[in-house]
Amino acid sequence: MGIGDDGAVLRPRAGEEIVVTTDFSLEQVHFRRDWHTPEVAGHRCLARGLSDLAAMGARPLAAFLSIATPCELAAAGQGKSWMTRFLDGLFSLADRFDLPLAGGDTAQSPEFDERGRKHSALVIADIILVGSVKRGHALLRSGARAGDVIYVTGELGGAAAELLAVGRNPERFAALIRAEEKHPHLYPQPRIQVGLNVASARKANAAIDLSDGLSTDLLHVCEESGLAANLDAAAIPIHPLALQAESDGWVSSAIALALHGGEDYELLFTAPKWSRVPRKIAGVNIHPIGQMQPRRPRQPRLVLHEHDGKTTPLAAGGWAHFS
Repeated sequence: MGIGDDGAVLRPRAGEEIVVTTDFSLEQVHFRRDWHTPEVAGHRCLARGLSDLAAMGARPLAAFLSIATPCELAAAGQGKSWMTRFLDGLFSLADRFDLPLAGGDTAQSPEFDERGRKHSALVIADIILVGSVKRGHALLRSGARAGDVIYVTGELGGAAAELLAVGRNPERFAALIRAEEKHPHLYPQPRIQVGLNVASARKANAAIDLSDGLSTDLLHVCEESGLAANLDAAAIPIHPLALQAESDGWVSSAIALALHGGEDYELLFTAPKWSRVPRKIAGVNIHPIGQMQPRRPRQPRLVLHEHDGKTTPLAAGGWAHFS
């Protein structure tokens, strides 16, 4: 039972456990109204939570959205309201996974501060995703083992590169109101089926989604598993948009975007050497990029083996809250 009562009633399948994740989508932090269409903001709001479920190997079960907007964004003018278009983007992605919106709340964003002075109200959205996974099969950050091969899905750095393009010319993207896979920042594609396949086949020991950047998210796996990691720079799959950004002189290094850019929403997982991990899962390319290592005192957690043969410590350079 979903919307229509004071609370939702959820029933997972027999032998399954519940996975719950929550994410904020904050105007001026995760999106800008002058850069992103409402459909993009809605898609990205849900994609963030779906990517977390994918990293846990969970099947989406229900979504809950609480959103506060300025009054004018909920009012229809000559066409659909901003709020309706936001929901269009969210529901379009939800429909792909047969995911119901089972509840939530709406409110008007405050337009006055504590002294009664008027200011610009912002959009605040909180998405809660509930998923289910076979008992004992959830993919955790803490499960990596020394010797595990590190794998990533897809290509990295594309989201950060497209964000640079959006910032340079927002008008170029103003007509993008439907999801297209070639837009990794505007319309990220949660790897739900990859996560489900990896979890059900028991191929992976640990997993995480690459929302904050490869360097930062891999460090989380190292910390939770008590290990270190070596990465092969030549093996890291770089998105064509990141390569183009380097070619155009927007950034000095495409590999830096792949390592630290964030918001790719690809999956990183570790698996034993003997595990037969295919080159593709659910139509998505799978790339081995390094290996988990024992943690040694006074040694860096992350090491990058570069193209010229040099080995250098790799600092986490992705997104960090409150930094």
